[in-house]
This record gives sequence, C-alpha cells and structure tokens, in this order.
Amino acid sequence: MDPAVFDPAFILTGPTATGKSAIALVIAERIGADIISMDSMALYRGMDIGTAKPSLAERQRVRHHLIDVLDPWESASVAWWLKEAARCCRDILGRGKHVLIQGGTPLYLKALLRGLFEGPPADPELRRRLHARSPEELHAELSKHDPVTAARLHPHDVKRIVRALEVLEATGKPISAWQREFDRPRPRPHPPIWLNLPRTVLYDRINRRVDRMMEAGLLDEVRALAASPKPLSREARQALGYKELLDHLAGNISLTDAVDRIKTRSRQFAKRQLTWFRHLEECQRLEIQPEETPEQIAQRLLDLWGFMGRSISQNR
Repeated sequence: MDPAVFDPAFILTGPTATGKSAIALVIAERIGADIISMDSMALYRGMDIGTAKPSLAERQRVRHHLIDVLDPWESASVAWWLKEAARCCRDILGRGKHVLIQGGTPLYLKALLRGLFEGPPADPELRRRLHARSPEELHAELSKHDPVTAARLHPHDVKRIVRALEVLEATGKPISAWQREFDRPRPRPHPPIWLNLPRTVLYDRINRRVDRMMEAGLLDEVRALAASPKPLSREARQALGYKELLDHLAGNISLTDAVDRIKTRSRQFAKRQLTWFRHLEECQRLEIQPEETPEQIAQRLLDLWGFMGRSISQNR
C-alpha cells in the first residue's frame, strides 16, 4: 500500500484520554471533513463503552468511518485496516470533502505514514518443511542469513522465525532489509500532530475515565459480549478493560482488582503510545493544558495546518 494515498489527510493522534474525539469533531465540522477512526478496538460492534466510541448523536453530526464494521469474533490485521482506510480516504476525497484521521493505535499510525511491508504470500510446502525442524535449528538458520531479525526474535518464536525464513527464500532478501525500506519518514503536506498533556494530568484523566466507564455499564457490556454466539477473537479479548472484566466474570479476580488492573494497564498503554509518537519523527507534538476547551485546541490545530485567520466560531 502506497502511503501517498493518505497525503491529503489531516492526522490527529495522541495517548488515550487526551480528548482527541471531541477535538476531531470540532475540526471536522469546521472544515467539512469526514473522520476515519484509527482505533483498532472501535472496529468492533458491541464494544462501545470501553472503547469510548463517538456517540450515535456525534456520528450523525459528522460521518465516521471504520467504526462498528466487524463482529467481536472477527479479526483485523494492520494490512486489512490500512486497505480499508485507503478505500475510505479515496471515497471521502471523491466527494469533495477533507479527510481527518483520528485515533491512537500506534501500529496503524506507523503503517499509514510509512507504508507496510506485506511480503510474499505463504508457501505451505516450505512452511511444512520448516516446521519439521526444531526451534533451535530454525533460529540458527535465521541467525546465519538475517542476524538483525534473529537478534530481536526469541528462539522459540517459531511463527515469526518461519515467516522471516519464508521471505528470505521467496525474495532472496532478509526481512530486516525489507522492513528498513518501510521505516523511513517521508514528507507530508500537513504534519501529523499528537497531543501531549502533563503526565500527572493524563494519568488522572485515565483513572477517572475508567470510573465513568464502569458507571456507564461497562461490566454489563462485557457480560453481553461473553454471551456472544461465537467466541471473541484474540484481539477483542485482549482489549483494555474487556480482558480484565472477562477475567472477573470467569471468577479469577474480584471486581475491585479488575478495575485497578484496567487503570494500571491503561496508564501503561498511554506510556507506550507516547514512546511510539516520539519515535515517529514526522509527527509534531502539541502541548495542551487541562483547562483548554476542545474548541481552543481545535483552533490551534487548524492554525498549524494552515487554516489561519478563519476561526471556528465564524462557521458556527
């Protein structure tokens, strides 16, 4: 997928609980944009409270894409999301509207900005032969031909080791070399912007948001998902909040412990998000303060993107 398809889009990201959705809504109404969700869990129907999806009323105000497009027992890869996002982008631009991509899934963001190496298709016969060998033999073989990849993979990570050897066999080039080609920043007409709050403020927001989700009925939502006609996909089961409450419903932990784990895991996720954003050098950081309104932050973003001199209030 050529990342140039997304060049006309405006991209807003940031860690969880920074208020991205409310800000994106203001911007989209101001400039006449559709919003493409860049959230790997908002894809799933029935996972509403824990993913902080825009409400139906908000989605009536501004058209959103890639929300509620999969059942919770289905799976979505980065490649699948990228292809769907590109399709949505072309459709929105074809209707003469701006594209605003908003969300905080780091892998989706990197693929969107730099492309994604999908590699050759699977070779069942080669995989059969490779799986007949021990993990130690496979890792040693990879170390001989692609020491960079071998160094970052655990010797028992057979799935990824086999894929690396498969790419080497099919292309004659190590997967690490292919991946380097997709790890370079490229210029864009509008800088992707990530929001940054003071850390203590961010963590407090995360804790309070988890409490609000519980008050809004997150446990009942997870209970309904657990009763789905099919088992939840691995991705859905691991979602923040859902994993912990599923453990509680299974009798493994108390509700109090589950909520505490949701808060801890959410803070840890925010920390990982920040690390990703800092290492994507084409992304620009925007410091925001807790007292700022979504309208004020949206105006600052519009100024950075070249909509200077046209305030939000003028089109309201």
